[in-house]
Amino acid sequence: MSKKFGQNFLISPSARQRIIDSLRLQESQRVWEIGPGIGALTVGLLESNAHVTAFEIDHGFCTILREEAFVEISNFSLVEGDVLKTWPEVYQNEGCPDVICGNLPYNVGSICIARFLEKQCLSERMVYTLQKEVGDRLSAKPGSKLWSTLSILAQIDYEVSPVCTIKGGAFFPPPNVDSVVIQMQKRANPLVPVQSRTLFLQVVNDLFTQRRKTVRNNLLRGKSGSMFTREMLFDSLEKAGIPESERAENLDFPALLSLVKALSTV
Repeated sequence: MSKKFGQNFLISPSARQRIIDSLRLQESQRVWEIGPGIGALTVGLLESNAHVTAFEIDHGFCTILREEAFVEISNFSLVEGDVLKTWPEVYQNEGCPDVICGNLPYNVGSICIARFLEKQCLSERMVYTLQKEVGDRLSAKPGSKLWSTLSILAQIDYEVSPVCTIKGGAFFPPPNVDSVVIQMQKRANPLVPVQSRTLFLQVVNDLFTQRRKTVRNNLLRGKSGSMFTREMLFDSLEKAGIPESERAENLDFPALLSLVKALSTV
């Protein structure tokens, strides 16, 4: 095991089964598994007759997966290397899988999910085991201190819900914090129209730049401040019914969409 990869392996059979059940796999579905380790969860995926593509960065584990664990298993393929660097080529060549899952390292979990979302690699279902704080941010609601750019990015295309909390003792080595299994089910229709997405995400990023600042100050200091005049920004906030003194964490999707719509028409 390598400390630099932030490896904590799920050794609880009951927790692994909860994850498998939440995936609701159907025969022959294409699954990406991020960080299989030595394949404990992979076994369950293959038993569902899914076609599994596993992304593993640790060369030693890759040797085990390739030469011992899943030798001559036709519905298993391995991609060795950093998933943040290797997945785009697989996506380009094979398209989006039906399901993405994985026990994501604490240091890259949110980055990995955000990359998939930003590049519109949108599986019908995603199920991740994450540090509880990251999972709580993904499923947060407006008005919560955890409502953030990550919450909004995820919930544009997905309904996000927690499956279960997993204590540190279910892992080896045991982490110092709890983990959570998060399920992301793709929406029939995204909450943000495709033509508005770029501006929407830019405005959201600006609004959450400094959480303690007002929406007025964050917009002025962000890229929006260089795209629009002060009068345009203030006028758009007024049209959207958002007080200049409001905090971004209190803005829900309708309010954010109203602001972006107002900015689009100034």
